[in-house]
Amino acid sequence: MEERNVTMDNTESKGLEASLQNLIHLHHHKSLILANQSAEKSKKDAIRKAERVSDLLVEAVNGGVQDSFIYQKRIELEIRALSATITSFTKQTDQWLNATHSLNTALK
Repeated sequence: MEERNVTMDNTESKGLEASLQNLIHLHHHKSLILANQSAEKSKKDAIRKAERVSDLLVEAVNGGVQDSFIYQKRIELEIRALSATITSFTKQTDQWLNATHSLNTALK
C-alpha cells in the first residue's frame, strides 16, 4: 500500500510539475506576444510622428521658398523700373549736355 502511495505521489508531482511548466510556458508566450504588440504599436506611433515632422518641415521650407520667390519677383520688377528710370535720366542728361554745349558754342 505504501508503494502505491509513493507511486501516486510521484504521478501527482509530475502532473503538478507539468502544469507549472505549462503555466510558465503560457506566461512566457503571452509576455512575448504583448511585448511584440507593444513594440509594433510604438513603431507605428514613431512612424506617424516622423511623417508629421516631415510634413511640417516640408510646409516650413515650401513657405520660405514661396516667400523667396515672391520677393525675387518684386525685386525684378523694381530692377526693371529702376532701369527704365536710369535710361530716362541718361537721355535727359544727354539732352542737357547737348543744349549746354550748343549754348556754349553760340556764346563763343
